[in-house]
Amino acid sequence: MRLFLTFCAFFALVAVVFAWEKEDHEIFDLVSSIQASEGKDVNFYSWLEVSPSATTAEIAKAPFVQAYRKKSMQLHPDKNPHDKKIHERFARLGVVSTILRNKESRERYDFFYRNGVPVWRGTGYYYSRFRPGLGTAIVFLIIVTSGFQYAAQHVNSRRDLARIEDIVRQARQVAWGPRMVPVEGQRKVKVNLGGGPESEAPERWISMVVDANNVYFLHPDGDMELLDASTATQPAISSTWFIALVRSSYQSAFGRSNDLKEAEGVSPPQADDDELSGTASEAPGSGTVTPREGQTTSTSTGKRKKATKRR
Repeated sequence: MRLFLTFCAFFALVAVVFAWEKEDHEIFDLVSSIQASEGKDVNFYSWLEVSPSATTAEIAKAPFVQAYRKKSMQLHPDKNPHDKKIHERFARLGVVSTILRNKESRERYDFFYRNGVPVWRGTGYYYSRFRPGLGTAIVFLIIVTSGFQYAAQHVNSRRDLARIEDIVRQARQVAWGPRMVPVEGQRKVKVNLGGGPESEAPERWISMVVDANNVYFLHPDGDMELLDASTATQPAISSTWFIALVRSSYQSAFGRSNDLKEAEGVSPPQADDDELSGTASEAPGSGTVTPREGQTTSTSTGKRKKATKRR
């Protein structure tokens, strides 16, 4: 029954969205524009000073034509050179006159004249008039997808919380007995997470420790972890995909930059004194070199002489 009602609501929404046609949208625009420029209580008939009960044939006769000419002379751009919106008002007058003279378009307008213009005019109407750019569309998609992800986090959090409460209840029942009377001291118990004879899934037993009202999960290495409502994963905006992507990109970019700065700040290794003894003993450019022991040098006569260490 619930599924049937959901489908009915969906098709009703689709019918509302696609109910209005292009001609209806044009009338919506005209009604809004005339009310904005001429007054909230002004409609097509009052603006042209025509009775709503007049027939289409009567509107096409001389009285209406004279009233239209009079109004068009009042709104002519040549007589209102300082009015910046006079061209729009003058063009709007011609469109309204055409609608009232045509039987089909007038019947369409009369429907909204009697019943009022709808507040919600369909997604197509608003999209065509407020067509978003690429940036706006991307921001909208980010907000919508992040919102759905955040809602999914809430659902998963409630599911985790219910599962934790069930595990805690089972552990206490095993430790305290069917009557659930608390027992002092720690009691090590095993809880089945699912499966068994009535299920196709294999049994999954975990070790738990019940200490008074606290229930702990016992790790294989002997460490105990408190199991309560805080263990469930809490929903967070920072965990949505876009925020996580921005945070990860920021850490990758600036973290690498900091590593490079730290690497540049490390000074090169210094040479030992023994190594420096075999290099130039004077300032650069002096030309004087102190030889090491056993190193041969050239004399001015061209003979080679072996350097000896002085005592």
